[in-house]
Amino acid sequence: MSGFLLPFFKVTGISRFALLAKINANMELTASERVEFFKLKGRVNHICKSAYDAGVPIMIDAEESWIQNTIDTLALEMMQLYNRERAIVYNTYQLYRKDKFTLLQADIAMAESYGFILGAKLVRGAYMEKERERAKRLHYESPIQEAKEETDRDFNRAVTYCLNHLSSIALVAGTHNEYSCLLLADTVAELSISRNHPHVYFSQLLGMSDNLSFNLAAEGYNVCKYVPYGPVKAVMPYLFRRAEENKAIAGQTSRELSLIVKEKKRRRKA
Repeated sequence: MSGFLLPFFKVTGISRFALLAKINANMELTASERVEFFKLKGRVNHICKSAYDAGVPIMIDAEESWIQNTIDTLALEMMQLYNRERAIVYNTYQLYRKDKFTLLQADIAMAESYGFILGAKLVRGAYMEKERERAKRLHYESPIQEAKEETDRDFNRAVTYCLNHLSSIALVAGTHNEYSCLLLADTVAELSISRNHPHVYFSQLLGMSDNLSFNLAAEGYNVCKYVPYGPVKAVMPYLFRRAEENKAIAGQTSRELSLIVKEKKRRRKA
């Protein structure tokens, strides 16, 4: 059994959003912006090299689609540097995007061709309302799936695809969805993959779906808990999105509360 707290960072925490958006749009940078971008790449490299030197995996968080290509490119560059022997740098794939499963497949092919391990954290997604509103306002097709069922389909397809390419990908399934966790566990068994394979991790937010995390770890699976930190004004919206996501899973919130009450009673009697 293995578990750890998973550190991650947002590129917008060390860079101007507008700079990332300009690069993402393939716009020409000014001289000062080129210097700014060079410094940003140095910061990202410093974080990833520090993780490599310490032997601790580091996660790069996913953000809005109109800056995500820039983030993806930075992440892949870091993986080519530091993911040769083991997975240190992980990028985040939001499967509520229509194109993300295809892009994940392309990145796995790239890892196989260039001889590095693709670190991939799979999540459903966090910016649905913002993405759809912007697409409507600027008159382009929304990159977000039309229905939750399509997101669930692509998330579960991505889990299965990754498990069939473990020689070149390290997977972290970031989900509070019980069905997706069961699918991952069942597929691990079907493919005769060791439960504690270093390329397979479950992940949940600290304080959320702890019943899933505890029981998976108790059964010998690798589990990590991730902890958001930063200024309150930046962290609270993130936690609200996660709470809404968790609430959307039928019955899970009430079940978690009942389990907490049950555990408190058990401890009082112990």
